[in-house]
Amino acid sequence: MSETQPPEIPPPLSPRLPPEQRSGCLTAFLIVCGIILLLPGLCSLIFVFGGLVKSAEDLQFVIALGLVGCGGIAVIWWAVRRRSP
Repeated sequence: MSETQPPEIPPPLSPRLPPEQRSGCLTAFLIVCGIILLLPGLCSLIFVFGGLVKSAEDLQFVIALGLVGCGGIAVIWWAVRRRSP
């Protein structure tokens, strides 16, 4: 009968490095900046629902303010998301 070799044992994996420390001040700063960027988005909603949009130029201005507000949402989301381990 033929001898069977035991399976080779793979080398041990290197230990994982601990997650890098994140600054709480940076997270708070990004959240505050995101809230400030939300204010133009709030103004655009007031313009739209208040009936103040009369022409295409007004609509372009409102869309620009809405995009700035979306940027604020993105900054807040990124700050909170990168904070979680």
